[in-house]
Amino acid sequence: MSTSQKPIALVTGITGYIAGWVAKYFLDAGYIVRGTTRSKRSAQPLIDALVEKGYAASDIQIYEVADITVPGAFDAAVKDVEAIAHLATPVTLSASDPDPVIHTAVEGALSILRSAKAHGNALKTFVQMSSVVAVVNPREPAFKPPHVFDETNWNDASYQAIKQLGKNSPGPLIYGASKNESERAVWRFRDEEKPSFSVVSINPGWVSGPPVILPTDASKISVTIQTIWDIFSGKKEWFPLGRFAAYVHVFDVARLFVWAAQNGKKADGERYLAVGGHGSEQAIQDTLREAYPERRDVIVEGEKGKGYFEGYAFDPEWYGLDVTKAVKATGQDWIKYDQVIRDTAKAFEHLVTA
Repeated sequence: MSTSQKPIALVTGITGYIAGWVAKYFLDAGYIVRGTTRSKRSAQPLIDALVEKGYAASDIQIYEVADITVPGAFDAAVKDVEAIAHLATPVTLSASDPDPVIHTAVEGALSILRSAKAHGNALKTFVQMSSVVAVVNPREPAFKPPHVFDETNWNDASYQAIKQLGKNSPGPLIYGASKNESERAVWRFRDEEKPSFSVVSINPGWVSGPPVILPTDASKISVTIQTIWDIFSGKKEWFPLGRFAAYVHVFDVARLFVWAAQNGKKADGERYLAVGGHGSEQAIQDTLREAYPERRDVIVEGEKGKGYFEGYAFDPEWYGLDVTKAVKATGQDWIKYDQVIRDTAKAFEHLVTA
């Protein structure tokens, strides 16, 4: 197929950890990938990494979008694309002022949707990146544990909480509210503006797996795979996953984006939880000690088998997730946590010496 005959997929925030894999999976599916980033220069390492993997540089286009909230910022980028994977959004757990985070998340989503409706002449499917935190709502009294959440649930309580807390809001609460409110805004746009293209939401859990660009040092490791690195490198303390550690392999997230883009009519109006199960620090310790016996004196042992269930299932006495919807739709099950851990650690091997 010549370049001119290939469909184009737009991936916003293409330099992000997850977006890089989404771009690769679209390339694998025969698309030209058009990515947006705040500066073209920042995308060069990703382009180099993809070309090194055998992809043609001519199949990767970069459009500069300095501010995703500006009206018309995406007008040029959306022209002639068949699919949009919208991943550009603030990702921070350390903010205390919710206003700029939520403003950027909501207005960024609305900005690209407006551009898509006005100028997306070839657009078939808009796939947004939301999150499991826009689904799970432990603050709702009706959802006391044990409770299993699914795609019908919303986390509106986070936004209500930060309206009261204001500039003293905890970072994770702000993050949850931003995801919930931006996804709500997308669905309102669909209902009110009635665009010709399909709209789909992917709601991943704690995304792990190797980065497309291997880190040159530990400071460049994404926060969602930080715990695996901490344990693999032999630290005695590590970034905590928390009790509700809903994991998913980045490969599963990427292939779900491509599936949604290619099955827009079937998936239109749907939310899909992208979660493989429940992860834990002890599962990381056990898996890495088995996979790297030469590092058993480095990797903290802990209490083997403690704190997680067979098949990395959720605690039946606490909160859980029904993650079968996407499996039934795609016909493909989730990658298990031990494979997630091994794949991630492999990307770190060059950073350890013993």
